[in-house]
Amino acid sequence: MRRALCPGSFDPVTNGHLDIIDRAANLYDEVVVAIFVNQSKSSLFEVDERREMLAEVTAGYPNVTIDTFEGLVVDYCRVHDIPVIVKGLRAVSDFDYELQMAQMNRGLAGVDTLFMPTNPEYSFLASSLVKEIAKWGGDVALLVPPIVLKRLTERTSSAG
Repeated sequence: MRRALCPGSFDPVTNGHLDIIDRAANLYDEVVVAIFVNQSKSSLFEVDERREMLAEVTAGYPNVTIDTFEGLVVDYCRVHDIPVIVKGLRAVSDFDYELQMAQMNRGLAGVDTLFMPTNPEYSFLASSLVKEIAKWGGDVALLVPPIVLKRLTERTSSAG
């Protein structure tokens, strides 16, 4: 069985994330979407909220599961017997950083990384930008799935 991991913070999940998950789900028998838990970083959504949103927006993919992890992504891969990490690349600047991570992951644990260029429609899209736009009342309806938009609107309107 071909298995892959799509790791990230997904705070919140965007249409760009879903594009990569969709494409990975078409390539692999099983795709684990793993939410990285970083205790030192403040997030807009709690891990359980992100997990719920991801589960809802990926419900149509029978081969996609959602999980959380803390620590090194290669340790997660090793424990769960996942040989490949799938990463979306938006720009050359992403590649510079992700290449170093991929080489480190290969050296540490023999885990390979598949780089998937994003759909040009989402090449500018980042969760941090979505949160910033939503915080100031901007329209992010075309950037996130409807359930995420609803929760994002509720969260940012109650925060301000």
